Amino acid sequence: MAVTPSYDSFLAYAEGVAVDWTVKAKGAVPNARYLITAADKLLDGEELEVVTVDMPLSTEPIARRRAADAAISRAFGGKGASAYTPTAERPGTLGAQLGEEIVHAGFPLATCTTSPGTPRRLIEVYPHPALLSLTGATYRLCYKVDKSLTYWPGTTIPERKASLISQFRRIRTALSTEIDGITLELPDAASIATLSGLKPYEDALDALVCAWVGAKYLEEDAEPYGDDTAAIWVP
Repeated sequence: MAVTPSYDSFLAYAEGVAVDWTVKAKGAVPNARYLITAADKLLDGEELEVVTVDMPLSTEPIARRRAADAAISRAFGGKGASAYTPTAERPGTLGAQLGEEIVHAGFPLATCTTSPGTPRRLIEVYPHPALLSLTGATYRLCYKVDKSLTYWPGTTIPERKASLISQFRRIRTALSTEIDGITLELPDAASIATLSGLKPYEDALDALVCAWVGAKYLEEDAEPYGDDTAAIWVP
């Protein structure tokens, strides 16, 4: 129904304001109630059935590596998609608050005890393994803007911009086979002045991946990795 590069732009889009992809996100504190209200408005009478978040979530306070992180790393580490170890600082208070707000809005966290397809749930997504499933790639896709020099050492910024956009197009093409009507237009390298100008597109693609995982979960075609406190879902 909609994809935008930031919380603020999503709320504004629900009020009829066009998305400006050149505006840098202000890093606003997310408000789950506002976001769910905006989604409901965009759905125009349809019921919101699942909320997906690209962030560590748990029914318990997160202070160290979870069973979910270990399970993902065992399953996908050989393909370069191991899970990061969360800490008390990351996702931290902001992440915990967002998760709690979504749960209080009527979307309990889906864990390994949750039957796939159960509606009105909060789903944790880790895009790297999801993209392996989506694209059939044998190794983690290189599409993170802040890691471009690690991916392609010794290359120029224009070369890295072109390489990132190529990866973005691969992801959008794969998503388009699963999601109808994707209107996200990707830029050409010459139109983007800096590497950071590509970050809104990376974030939007991650959002679309999250939406796809949520849809696969509702179709009972996604598997949880974790335990009864936290799970990362992968189609």
